[in-house]
Amino acid sequence: MDRYKDIYPFQIKLSFQKIRDNFQKRLQKESNPISKKYIQGILDYSESYPELFEGIEDYENLNPYENQIKILLDDLFPDILTHNEIKVATVPFRNKMFRKTKRFESILNAVPYDGFEFLPRNFNIEKDYILACIIILNTYYNYNIDFFRPEYYDVPDADGNLRNYRLFVNADFVELIPTEKALQITDEDVDELLNRHNDIDFWKEKFPPNSWIFKGFAILNLTDVTADNSISEIKTLLLNNNILSDSRAISLKMASILKSIFRLPKLEFGFALFNEATETFKHSHSSFIESFILDSISDNGCREAFCHGAYKAIVDQHKYFSITDVDSYAEKNPDNKFAINLKSKGIQSVILAPVSKNDKLLAILELVSFSKNDLNNINATKLDDIVPYIAETVENYEQEKQNRIKAIIQSEYTSIHPSVEWKFEEEAEKLLYETTTNNELKEIYFHDVYPLFGQIDIADSSTQRNFAIQNDLIYQLNKVLDVVNSAFEIQPLPVYEQLGYRITDSLSYLSEGISASTEEKTEKLLREDVLPVLKHIRSNVPACISMVDNYLEKIKPGNKAFHKNRDEFDETVSRVNSCMASFIDLKQVEAQKLFPHYFDRYKTDGVEHNMYIGQSIVKELNFTEVVLQNLRLWQITVMCEMENRFYEIQETKNFKLSSRSLILAFNNTLTIHYRMDEKHFDVDGSYNARYEIVKKRIDKAFVKNSEERVTSKGKLTIIYSHKETQDEYLKYITYLQRKKYLNEEVEILNVEDLQGVSGLKAIRVGILYHNRTTPEKGITYENLIESLDE
Repeated sequence: MDRYKDIYPFQIKLSFQKIRDNFQKRLQKESNPISKKYIQGILDYSESYPELFEGIEDYENLNPYENQIKILLDDLFPDILTHNEIKVATVPFRNKMFRKTKRFESILNAVPYDGFEFLPRNFNIEKDYILACIIILNTYYNYNIDFFRPEYYDVPDADGNLRNYRLFVNADFVELIPTEKALQITDEDVDELLNRHNDIDFWKEKFPPNSWIFKGFAILNLTDVTADNSISEIKTLLLNNNILSDSRAISLKMASILKSIFRLPKLEFGFALFNEATETFKHSHSSFIESFILDSISDNGCREAFCHGAYKAIVDQHKYFSITDVDSYAEKNPDNKFAINLKSKGIQSVILAPVSKNDKLLAILELVSFSKNDLNNINATKLDDIVPYIAETVENYEQEKQNRIKAIIQSEYTSIHPSVEWKFEEEAEKLLYETTTNNELKEIYFHDVYPLFGQIDIADSSTQRNFAIQNDLIYQLNKVLDVVNSAFEIQPLPVYEQLGYRITDSLSYLSEGISASTEEKTEKLLREDVLPVLKHIRSNVPACISMVDNYLEKIKPGNKAFHKNRDEFDETVSRVNSCMASFIDLKQVEAQKLFPHYFDRYKTDGVEHNMYIGQSIVKELNFTEVVLQNLRLWQITVMCEMENRFYEIQETKNFKLSSRSLILAFNNTLTIHYRMDEKHFDVDGSYNARYEIVKKRIDKAFVKNSEERVTSKGKLTIIYSHKETQDEYLKYITYLQRKKYLNEEVEILNVEDLQGVSGLKAIRVGILYHNRTTPEKGITYENLIESLDE
C-alpha cells in the first residue's frame, strides 16, 4: 500500500524513458562497433516492454520487470563497484527502492531490529511537500530558488551504533508534466509563496495534491560521514555544554560519539584534570565520568601513575601515549600502579591524550578498550580534531569555577554588594593613580539612607532542640537499661542493680525536662559509669554479647544512632534556613530592578535581611519616596511568600518547625559606614545606634503590660514608632488582604519599653497560607498546622 498517496503534488509514474533517450543519443555518436552493438541490443530489447517507458503507476510489485530494469540500469550500477558504492534507484517521494548496490543492501540488512524505516534525519512530510513544489518551480518554471540543504540518514549498524550517511540525489532521469489540475504559477504567486514558506495549506492551494506528473526515477548516492558527523557532534556538544558538568546525559553522549569515531562499541572513556603547579591529578567533580588514572594512585601523584616514557610523552611533550597490550606493559612495568589497575579491570589497550592549550597541560582524556591493539598511536590521531575543543571546554570550566569561587567569597565572606561596588571601584581607582605618599583607601560612607529590616525566625528553636536531645538521651538510656536488666537476670550482681537504679533516676529527671547540667550529668553517667560495666558484661555474660556489641557499635565516632532527633532537628533547621536564604536571594534580583540598593542577609535560627535605600547608594538614578514605598511593599509581600515557603518545604518532614516573622519600619534616614577592619557595613553615629538596639532586641519583646510576645506564629509583625508609618503600612495591608496574602485580623499593639528605647508600636496581621486544596483563597495558620499534622 502506498501510504504517501494523495500527500504530494505528484502523480508518480516510474519510467525509464530518459535512459532510453540517453542510449539513442549515444548510438548516434558512438563509433566503437562493440559499444554500438551493445547499445543497439539494449534498444532492441527495450522495444518489447513499452510500459517501462510510458510509465508504471502500480510500482509496488516490480518483480516481473526485475531483469529488464537490471539491464537498463547496468551502466549506472556496475557490478565491479557494487561492494563499494552506497547507491540505490528509487521511486521519488515514495520511498520505493528497486535497484541497490550490494553495500547498500548489507547496510540495511545489518540493522539489528525490525520496523526500521529508511528516512532522512528529522524527516517532515510537510517540508518535503514544499520541497517537491520548489522542484516544480525550478525545473518547470525555470526559477532559481536555492533550497539545497544537506540530507542525512542515520542507520544503526549490527552493534546498534548509528552510522551517518550524507545524501546526494541524481535527478537527471526525471521529467515534470502538469495535469489539468495544475495551476499556472505567476511571479506574484512565487513572491507570496516565499513569504509564506511555512504555510503548508497555501502551498497546497497553489500546488494541489496529484496535480503534476512526476515521470522517471531518481538515484540516491550515499557517503559514510560517520566520522565527520561525530566530530561535528562532539564540537557542538563541547561548545554548548560543559563536558565536566555533573550530567549523565552529556557523559553518555560523549561516550556514544567516541565509540562511533573509533568504531569500538565497548570503548570507555575517563577524564582527569591536571594541576601543572603541583603535578597532580584531580577529579572532574562529575559523578558520571571516572578516571582510570586516579583510580590507581594515591595523593594524585603524576609520576606515580606513569612510567618514564609515558611521563615524557604526556607531561613534557604533550603527545598521545598508547598502550596496545596492557598485559605486556604490566610485565615490563611490574610496579606501575596504573598498569596493575588497568589489568585488574580487564582493560587491554589504552590511549592517554593530553589536553593542552598555550603549551599548558590542562587534563588527560583516557580511552580504554577490553581488546588488545584496539587503541594505538595510529588511531589516536582521530582525536586531533576533538582535543582542541576539549581544551577550550576545560579552560572555560576552570574560568567558570574561578568565577564561582569569587562569587561565593563575595556572597559568603564579604559585604561588598554589587549595588555599592561602584563606590569601591572609584576609591580603588583613585588609589591606583594616587601620586601622594598617603596612598590609603578612604573610609566609605553612604549618607541619608532608609533602612529596611526583616526576619523570619524559627519559633522556640532552643526549646525544640532541647526536646530533641531529651528524646535521644531517653532512648539511649532505655537501651542501656535493657542490657543491664538482661545481665542482672542472668548474673544478679549488685553492681548491675545499682546501675539500673541510677539509670532509672536519670530517666525520671529527663522526663521532667532538660537543662545544660542534666545533659552533662547524663553524658558523664554513660561515659564513666555505664561503659565500664557494659564491657564487663560483654566479657562475663555471653548471652548479652550481641546486645552490648550492638550498643558499642552505635556509639562509635561518626555513628549517630543515638542522635536521631537532634540530627533531624538540625537538618530541618539547616534545610529551612538554606531554602529561605536562597528564596530571598532570588527575590532580591527582582527588588534590585525596582531600584538598586544595598542588601545583605544572614542565617541564625532563621534568616534576617537588611536593606539600605537612598540617593547616595546609586550613581545615576533619582531616588524618590515612591521608590521607598515600592520596596516596603515588596518586603511585606516577600515576607508573606517566605512564610508560605517555610511550611511548604516541611510537608514531607516528620519534624515540624514554626516561624515568627517581623519587619522593622524605621522612618528616619541614617548613615552606613564600611568598617575596613571587620569587612562589613554598619550604621554610623550614636543616634543611628538606636536603630541597631531596636533591631537586636525587638524579636524577644513583649506586648506592653502582658506576657505575650509581640511576634506570633502565623502572623506578620511590623514594628514602628510614628503614626504616619502606621497609616502607610495599613494601606499596604489592605492591598495584600485583597491579594489574599493577609487575612482580615489586624491588631494595633503597644510594645514594652526596651533599654533606652520607648514608644514603639506594632501592627500584627494574620498571614494566609496557600496549599493545593486552597490555592486561591488561602487558609489560616491554625488550619495549616492541622493539614500538616494529618
